[in-house]
Amino acid sequence: MTEFWLISAPGEKTCQQTWDKLMMATTRTNNLSTNNKFNIPDLKVGTLDVLVGLSDELAKLDSFVESVVKKVAQYMADVLEDSRDKVQENLLANGVDLITYITRFQWDMAKYPIKQSLKNISEIVSKASLALQHVSLRHEWSLRLRSSPHYHKQRLRHQAAYSEPPHQVSQIDNDLKARASAYNNLKGNLQNLERKNAGSLLTRSLADIVKKEDFVLDSEYLITLLVVVPKPSYADWQKTYETLAEMVVPRSTNLLFEDQDSGLFSVTLFRKAIDDFRHKARENKFIVRDFQYNEEEMKADKEEMTRLSTDKKKQFGPLVRWLKVNFSEAFIAWIHIKALRVFVESVLRYGLPVNFQAMLLQPNKKNMKKLREVLYDLYKHLDSSAAAIIDQSAMDIPGLNLSQQEYYPYVYYKIDCNLLDFK
Repeated sequence: MTEFWLISAPGEKTCQQTWDKLMMATTRTNNLSTNNKFNIPDLKVGTLDVLVGLSDELAKLDSFVESVVKKVAQYMADVLEDSRDKVQENLLANGVDLITYITRFQWDMAKYPIKQSLKNISEIVSKASLALQHVSLRHEWSLRLRSSPHYHKQRLRHQAAYSEPPHQVSQIDNDLKARASAYNNLKGNLQNLERKNAGSLLTRSLADIVKKEDFVLDSEYLITLLVVVPKPSYADWQKTYETLAEMVVPRSTNLLFEDQDSGLFSVTLFRKAIDDFRHKARENKFIVRDFQYNEEEMKADKEEMTRLSTDKKKQFGPLVRWLKVNFSEAFIAWIHIKALRVFVESVLRYGLPVNFQAMLLQPNKKNMKKLREVLYDLYKHLDSSAAAIIDQSAMDIPGLNLSQQEYYPYVYYKIDCNLLDFK
């Protein structure tokens, strides 16, 4: 996967000229990025106060929805287990791969009607009743709104009002937790049973190895023990097992099973000799396993294994389908939030009438630093205060956290499509 830079710049005489300038600076004379126009429809602007509030609200929604998108993607990888190479094939948005969806982004008019106000569209995207606090702002509309101290105070007053996560995506997050918990419990129980049937003869379950005829059962005096013997010690076992304790039945040992290191032998003796036999066997590095043949318990274990395996298979298909559908929903919501953020910030930065070009850049990894320099040279005239912010990024302005966020003369948001921990 990859990352994109979603930026905007004010229209020159036309927005096409803004686009042509970017293309000339980043692609035609060098190979800094692959660019696409990012189509944002004509949305209703509303009041300055609403725009300022939406700017903060959308920032929180953006962060929350991105976290849900990544959770769903990562859990898809966990569920697919050995098919992780197929994970990307299942992470689609509207039926297409993520890069195609982003580079050919079209606003979903049916879901998010553009005749609605920005506030209403934001609430539709988030599916939440987010009350906007209208705080009076006695400041002249400015093309340099971000550099205004009054603007920064206004943002601080709004920040407390926008803490609720989007309902639709929040529901996906809650459903994911419940479904993941149920599936993980089932998977964990099955793995525990599978581990019992694997591994060394010293620790693994013996139920699927032994048979009823291997044992003397229902005897008041005799009992059959199972002993793990290292392969190099087979000869020693055959020579000594009858003398490890009194009352061992002669010629009663049989090799029942072997793994790479050891063999499982049966031996029959009188019950009252068990403790002495165990002690002497351990001195000779022969390990007596604690095992009693119980058909009902063994049958119950096998039935439990079958039930868990069947339940896991039954849940797998619906779970993967749920993950695919809800990943798509969350990802689409996320990109629409990015589009809303670009629109809102562009109006706040560049003023009215609305006149900007949104552009999607896929940076060439080797030239990312150079691309950033070219963009700065191209747009530094838009906001001289950005230079000071960039040069003094560690400066702490209360409420702005500029040291923790990226700020440039142009509107900029990163879309990180590296959603998974594994490569």
